[in-house]
Amino acid sequence: MELQTERILITGVLGQIGTELSSKLAEMYGKENVFGVSLEDPSRAEGAALGLYQQMDVTNTQALNSFIEEHKITTVYHLASLLSGTSEKNPLMAWKINLDPLLNLLELAKDKKIAKIFWPSSIAVFGRGIPKDNVEQEVPLNPSTVYGISKLAGEKWCEYYHNKYGVDVRSIRYPGLISWKAPAGGGTTDYAVEIFYKAIEDGKYTSFIKEGTAMPMLYMDDAINATLQLMAAPSENLSVRTSYNLGGLSFTPEELAAEIKNIMPEFEITYEPDFRQAIADSWPSSIDDSVAKKDWGLKYEFNITAMTKDMLVNLKKKLASA
Repeated sequence: MELQTERILITGVLGQIGTELSSKLAEMYGKENVFGVSLEDPSRAEGAALGLYQQMDVTNTQALNSFIEEHKITTVYHLASLLSGTSEKNPLMAWKINLDPLLNLLELAKDKKIAKIFWPSSIAVFGRGIPKDNVEQEVPLNPSTVYGISKLAGEKWCEYYHNKYGVDVRSIRYPGLISWKAPAGGGTTDYAVEIFYKAIEDGKYTSFIKEGTAMPMLYMDDAINATLQLMAAPSENLSVRTSYNLGGLSFTPEELAAEIKNIMPEFEITYEPDFRQAIADSWPSSIDDSVAKKDWGLKYEFNITAMTKDMLVNLKKKLASA
C-alpha cells in the first residue's frame, strides 16, 4: 500500500499514547488522512492533529464499522482500553471494553475491510512463574489482573486471526509509559508520571509504589517510534504475532526520585503503597526485547537521565502556560 493512500483511524485517540501518535502519523500521512474516535468531549480534540474527530463508544460495533466504511479506513491503531488500576475496580466492564472491539476489528480485517491493525498489549500479561529480571519473549503467561487477563486473551486472538485468516495485526507489550503531553490514565506505572507533576507543583511526592520496586518503563518518544518501526516493517520479517516484548528502561521510585533531585535538590519523596503495589509485584522488573531488535530494528534514544531532564523542561513550560 502506497504511503499517500493510507487512511488511519486511532481509537482512544485523546489518551496518553493516541495524543502523540496522532501527531506523528499526521506528519507522515497528512492530517487529512488521520481520524480519531474516543469517549472524550469533542472540545478536547480541538487542535489535535486529526482530519476528523468523532465522540464514540468503540463497543458500539455498528457506529464504529460505519465510520470505518464511510471514511475508507485502511489501518486502525486500536488504543481504546481500560488500564490496570481502573480495570480492577470494574472487571466485567474492562473485559467488554478491552476485548469486544478488538474482535470486531479482527473480523473486519478478515473480511478485507481494513488492511492492518495495531493493538497494544502490556507487561501485565506476565505473572507468577517467570523470572523477575530480563524476561524473555516466550515465557509462560500467568497474569493476576483483569487487565492482564484481557491482554493475554487479546494476544492469542491476534495470533489466531493471523494464523487462520492471514490478518496483518501487530502488537507491542508496552511497559509503563512516561509522557509530559498527556496525563496518565489509571495504570500501575502512573507514579512515574505523577512524580514529575508533583515535583514541579509541590516539591514533593507520595508514591503509591514502595521503595525497591523496579518496573519496566519507556519514554513516550521511544514508544511512539517503536510503534511506527513495527508498523513499517515488512510482514515477512515478523516472527511474533502475539505481541513483541518492549523493554525500555527499568528503575525504582527512589532511582527516579534521585534523578529529579539532581535537577531539583529540594525535592522529597515519601511512600504510601496502595492496591497497585500488589499489581506491580506481579510484574517483571526488566524485559528482554532482543526479538524486536532482531525482527524490526527496535532502538531507543532516551535513558533515565535524558528522560528526566526532558520531562521537567517540557512539563514546566506546559504547566506555566496552563
